[in-house]
Amino acid sequence: VDFSKKAIGFCKKHYSIKGLSFYVGDAESLPFGDNKFDVAINIESSHCYGNMQLFLNKVFRLLRPDGYFLFADFRNKNKIDSLRKQLIHSGLEVLKEERITQNVLKSLDVDNERKMKLIKQKVPKILHKIFLQFAGVKESEIYESLKKGDREYFNFVLQKKIK
Repeated sequence: VDFSKKAIGFCKKHYSIKGLSFYVGDAESLPFGDNKFDVAINIESSHCYGNMQLFLNKVFRLLRPDGYFLFADFRNKNKIDSLRKQLIHSGLEVLKEERITQNVLKSLDVDNERKMKLIKQKVPKILHKIFLQFAGVKESEIYESLKKGDREYFNFVLQKKIK
């Protein structure tokens, strides 16, 4: 599920696999039935949600018993405890938590030149600054905040356990 019709169109075109579907939608208003999925994956988007608890309630509702929620995102350092509490109070059991900030920084370093080149080639000059920030290139605000430790990047594995 993605908010962007273009992103969904791209995925449908390039990742056609039996049993895999892509839908335009809002993570805080997921239009699927209860206990429908074995796995839900959320990567690098929840920091934009207006209501994280509402999203987690939807994930819990959608997962079958013993289903997994795989989650990775960043937060400002002062919001990590709040995120942890939201995950714990979601009804899902936290099976694994891992701080992956250093791995993310290494990845950003390795991919920096390619991103810079693509932005310069494909993006109108007036939008370069915004795209460079969004892409997390070296010296961008997001890159520097990860490097300084003001933001942390985590992944979690959670499971819906019915007691």
